[in-house]
Amino acid sequence: MTKININEIFTVQNIIIYFIVINLIGFFVMWLDKRKAIKGSWRIPEKTLFLITALGGGIGTIAGMYTFRHKTKKLRFVIGFPFITILEIILIIWLIIK
Repeated sequence: MTKININEIFTVQNIIIYFIVINLIGFFVMWLDKRKAIKGSWRIPEKTLFLITALGGGIGTIAGMYTFRHKTKKLRFVIGFPFITILEIILIIWLIIK
């Protein structure tokens, strides 16, 4: 069995790639949900949108929310997405300083 070195997985490059991908996914999911809302078809659950935001996709979901004018009248999204994103930024800063 090969041992996996965690330092080889969590490199700065891989972390940056992860955040780019999760934010692109967040942006795309907001576009897709808006499109489905217009067509009146099956929608992406709100829990999924919040999960993507909590996994680091806050910038993408917020950008998608305002770009596509989707969920901008729902206070839980207008406050929730930025709140989660700010908490994550504070946590990252704290981890770097620590």
